[in-house]
Amino acid sequence: MKTACLIVSFVLGIGLTDAQAAAKNLVLIAGRPSHPPGMHEFRAGCLLLQQCLSGVRGLQTTVYTNGWPSSDSLLEKADAIVIYADGGGGHPAIQGERRQLLQRLIDQGTGFGVMHYACEVPKDKGGREFLEWVGGYYEHEYSCNPIWSPEFKAFPKHPVTRGIQPFSIKDEWYFNLRWRPGDKAITPILVAKPSDTVRDGPYVWPAGPYPHIQAAKGRDETMMWVRENGRHRAFGFTGGHFHDNWGDDNFRKVILNAMLWVSGVRVPGRGVDSALPPGALKQNLDVKK
Repeated sequence: MKTACLIVSFVLGIGLTDAQAAAKNLVLIAGRPSHPPGMHEFRAGCLLLQQCLSGVRGLQTTVYTNGWPSSDSLLEKADAIVIYADGGGGHPAIQGERRQLLQRLIDQGTGFGVMHYACEVPKDKGGREFLEWVGGYYEHEYSCNPIWSPEFKAFPKHPVTRGIQPFSIKDEWYFNLRWRPGDKAITPILVAKPSDTVRDGPYVWPAGPYPHIQAAKGRDETMMWVRENGRHRAFGFTGGHFHDNWGDDNFRKVILNAMLWVSGVRVPGRGVDSALPPGALKQNLDVKK
C-alpha cells in the first residue's frame, strides 16, 4: 500500500458512500501554535499525516485544529483519538470535563494516542488517567527532554513495526517516563540507549542534569510504545518536535502504522508506504514570528 501525501485543502464531506460510512474513524487533534517556526507544527503535521492516510481503505481521518473540536459531540463516533499538541498544565485533554469524556470513550473501546509534548500531563491532574489510558507519561522533573539522535536498531514483532528499518534522527526525544508498574500490556516500540553525555545534559528545560537520570547510565530507554488491554489500544510517541523529521520515511511510517493499529485497521505487511511530493513539508505551517 503506497500513498502520495499531497497537501490539499480539507473539506468535510456530506453524503458519504457506504464504504466510507463503514470505515473506522480516526480523529487527530492538533494543538494551537507554539514554539518557533519549524517546531511544534501540530497543524501541518496532522494534515500531512492525514494526507498520507488518505488512500488507506477502511479509514476515515478527520483533523481538528487549535487544540480541540468545537463540540465534544464530534468525538462520539471516533474509533481512535490521537492528540499532537502542547501538554503540561495546558494539555487539551485535561481541561474542564474532558477527562471524564475521554474516560467514557476509552471505556467503550476508543483507541487513544499522544505525540510529543502531549505525552506530558501534571502528575496530579491527568497522571493517573494517562497511566490507565496509555500506560505511561512524561512527568515534570522526573522525565527529561534532551535533543539527541538515538539509534533505533531493532524492533519487536508487532503491526506497528511492519516495514520499519533501523534509523536515527535528531529530535527532542523524551525518556525516563513514568510507567504504570508491572503493566504487561505495554510493548516498547522505539528503544535506544542514551549516551552518558546525553544523560549529563543539558535538557531542553529545566537544563539539568538530574542525578536520577545520570544514575541510570547504560540503561535502554523507551521513546515510543503501544498498549493493548482487552479491546482498548493506545500508543505514546515522544518525538515530533521538529517538523522536518516527518520527511524521514521510517519516522513517518511508524506513526502511520500506529494510527491504523490504534483505530482497529489492519496494518499492511510492509507497513504504510508513503511518498512526500516536493514542498510538502512547507505546506500548512503556522504563521509564527
